[in-house]
Amino acid sequence: MMKRYYPDCKLIIFDLDGTLYEDTDHFDHYASLLQERVAPEHQEDFMDDYVAMKRGEHTVSIGKAYDAVNDSVLTLDPLTLKVTHVQDWDGTEWDKERIEHTYSGDLSFDFEKIIAIGDGWWLPYSSARHHGVSIEETYECYSRTKEFMVTDAFQLTKTPGLKEGLLKLKEEAEVVLVTNSEEDDVQRLLEELGLKDIFPEIIPLAQKPVQTKKIFLELMEKYGVKPEETVSIGDNLINEIAPALLLGMRTMYIQPTGIELEHDNLKVVTGLEEVFKENL
Repeated sequence: MMKRYYPDCKLIIFDLDGTLYEDTDHFDHYASLLQERVAPEHQEDFMDDYVAMKRGEHTVSIGKAYDAVNDSVLTLDPLTLKVTHVQDWDGTEWDKERIEHTYSGDLSFDFEKIIAIGDGWWLPYSSARHHGVSIEETYECYSRTKEFMVTDAFQLTKTPGLKEGLLKLKEEAEVVLVTNSEEDDVQRLLEELGLKDIFPEIIPLAQKPVQTKKIFLELMEKYGVKPEETVSIGDNLINEIAPALLLGMRTMYIQPTGIELEHDNLKVVTGLEEVFKENL
């Protein structure tokens, strides 16, 4: 299992959404709720943008960032998070001078002005913000989606071999769950997945990527491990992978669609079933 990828790992930090389960129907549910908040004359445009994003036919895509103030889409170096390319929503290119003037320092992802599009949640969110939906309304729709995810109408797909693999992994290393989800949602999702009581430590409302480095440093200090002995596992490049690499940690990036990234401390897998397949 994990030891064959990183033999010396002593602390393994897991994400929840998109990592311990990989379903995507909830993103569409979120989009449908957001569409109701868009002005009627722009609702079709909102959904057209979202569908184009999912197909990879839009300026906005996972791995980029959305600047809600300038209504611009930022292409980032995936390993340093520096801005390398900027486009307006319609695809119009920015010149180098304008990019350097506007984004000269390190980006500060704040969930409101500069939004890291690290996973499927942020595609409908970005489209909604572009089409005039308020931050408060997006959060309300997100909360309603989370409530939907713990009803009988929504069924999570359990990853084969995951529970058995995690139980074995706990015998070899410390395991911690760090997620942006609220504690009540986390517990309900873990119970639905059959993973309740697996994680001795859970950090909810983590505010990744803003607090990612801080949390990882605190965990390494708490468990007395070095960065090279710590692994961050997640599906969000901006939230869990790039910050860990910048700290010298090992990483495992879950990317079902495949991505070409090379780094000595990076392993790309299609899902945790690939990692724990020996437990099937």
